[in-house]
Amino acid sequence: MSVFNLSDFDHHEQVIYCSDQETGLRAIIAVHNTNLGPAAGGCRFWDYENEQDALKDVLRLSKGMTYKNAMAGLKLGGGKAVIIGNPQKLKSQALFEAFGRAVERIQGRYITAEDVNITTADMAIVNTQTDYVSGLEGKSGNPGPFTALGTFLGIKAAVKYKLNKDDLSGIRVAVQGLGSVGYSLCEKLHAAGASLVVTDINQDILAKAQRELNAEVVALNEIYSQDVDVFAPCALGASINDETIAQLKAVIIAGCANNQLAEVRHDQVLKDKGILYAPDYVINAGGIINVALEIYPEPYCKDEATRLVENIYHTLMNVFEKAGELNKPTGEVADAMAREIIANGHQ
Repeated sequence: MSVFNLSDFDHHEQVIYCSDQETGLRAIIAVHNTNLGPAAGGCRFWDYENEQDALKDVLRLSKGMTYKNAMAGLKLGGGKAVIIGNPQKLKSQALFEAFGRAVERIQGRYITAEDVNITTADMAIVNTQTDYVSGLEGKSGNPGPFTALGTFLGIKAAVKYKLNKDDLSGIRVAVQGLGSVGYSLCEKLHAAGASLVVTDINQDILAKAQRELNAEVVALNEIYSQDVDVFAPCALGASINDETIAQLKAVIIAGCANNQLAEVRHDQVLKDKGILYAPDYVINAGGIINVALEIYPEPYCKDEATRLVENIYHTLMNVFEKAGELNKPTGEVADAMAREIIANGHQ
């Protein structure tokens, strides 16, 4: 298998395979681009079906981090790590120590943080072996609440642009995935007057959403066809594809999941259907914005992080307006904007 020939390989600077026989660690670290600074991005722990799926995921995620950091105005490049295996069975202090040593060997070209199935406690263990870690308790902490805030503000921007409505009262939102970020987003939407339709594999969290947020619960495969204004993908990627687009009744797609489009062409498909898409790496940048303030030499400040996350609203409005002027898909426009920022950083 040649990495260079894969469709998701995008001139990545480094792709590093890491293993530790004693702990069972199998990981891939991808450094996509460092024009703007060291590559920053979280590490996810996932039970991939095979190595090829893990490699595809880390290549796509690391490129997304480059674009995300650029559009967020951060002095950071893009990178990502994946640990392969069942976190319920493999998680251990020794494994995270081994991962920390792997990050240390890259000598600061990649700075890690928590992502799916990784906690701040896990990152604290990684931190015993390397300083190239962010999102630590006592500093910036869990980035999830900031990701939820940015996504909430992004939904408000999309509703303003598409529906010319300044608030979310009466807006119906279908939320796919109620992890820590997804549930926090639902709380903000509920408080703002939106009505919720939700789905998740976790029945307990669905019952909680029904009880606390008056959410309507539907089956996993029924979430796409709901009669709503906004569809918010907050689970894993590639949920927007030919099959699901055909079912959508929402006129806005705005959620916190990474790599929401299964293929690049779906950006144009959504535009042709009159669906406004909030590019995922723009709307879900709140977490990395918060983490970045821990990476920078200045002392971390939560109020400053919040202020910077609030800029996501204005960044998205800029993308929407430019896409409208050029009559182009929003994802294509955001990509072009990000590439210009990255190129200028190199210069």
